[in-house]
Amino acid sequence: MQRKRLDQSECPVARCVDQIGDWWSLLILLHAIEGATRFEEFEKRLGIAPTILTRRLRKLVHDGLLKKQRYCERPPRDEYLLTQKGQDFQPVVFSLLVWGNRYFSPEGAKLVVMDTQSGEIADPVLIDRNTGKEIDPTFQVVCGPAASAALQERLKKSSKARKNPTAPLRSKSQPAQSASNQK
Repeated sequence: MQRKRLDQSECPVARCVDQIGDWWSLLILLHAIEGATRFEEFEKRLGIAPTILTRRLRKLVHDGLLKKQRYCERPPRDEYLLTQKGQDFQPVVFSLLVWGNRYFSPEGAKLVVMDTQSGEIADPVLIDRNTGKEIDPTFQVVCGPAASAALQERLKKSSKARKNPTAPLRSKSQPAQSASNQK
């Protein structure tokens, strides 16, 4: 069975998933952010089969997240460096790291994010650039200016299902908070 392509999807999340592809690609990007550049480094750090690594590196180069650069002519050897697109993916990786520490590391954080200039451990959060407000469950996905009629209809139905499109999303088991209980 062939994997469904999502690169033409209207959803930006689907397009991102299409670019990253799978867990190997995400882990390759994590190690590139940590400073790995050479095939052998990725292979050793990840314990990945060379054929799989070759395919994933080729796709990440093709998709513009990494660039291949020759560092040795004899024998020919290349390194893989983050492009601007790859560097712009760093906050996504940091968000996954924080989320993973919170939900899958009961023994404590194994990796953390550090400000290399101050040496301080960071606590990454997603912030609205316009207001400086931390993104929390009161924010929701709505249609942007380029949304098709079909996407607008889909989100309109989702809003009606929630009954109040401006209310925070919550599960049925989570009771509504009164105004005095909210932040």
